Amino acid sequence: MELIIDSKFDAQNNNWQIEINGEVDLFNSAEMKAKLLSLLDEKPADLIINCANLDYIDSTALGALVAVLKNAKEYGCDIYLKNIKHNIEKLFKITNLDKVFNIEGDENEQ
Repeated sequence: MELIIDSKFDAQNNNWQIEINGEVDLFNSAEMKAKLLSLLDEKPADLIINCANLDYIDSTALGALVAVLKNAKEYGCDIYLKNIKHNIEKLFKITNLDKVFNIEGDENEQ
């Protein structure tokens, strides 16, 4: 499945609004990492990542996100994962990365 990353800078709230669509795995995690790092280099600000259309991530994707988070922290910024699906949230919990990232649940949860 193709990876699509849409981004726009929200000047009013001073953050990046990012939507990741598809799957992030060994084959495209470097692409995701490069895109997110380029946003931070362009304008250091919090990354608000909408994961509503993110269907799958693997360990390489987790590693890429950790690397981006480390870079963001150097700028005094953070990463927020919103609308994360249950299967992906479970992966973050298993790896204890739910304690490292700011995670909000699936928007369809009750």
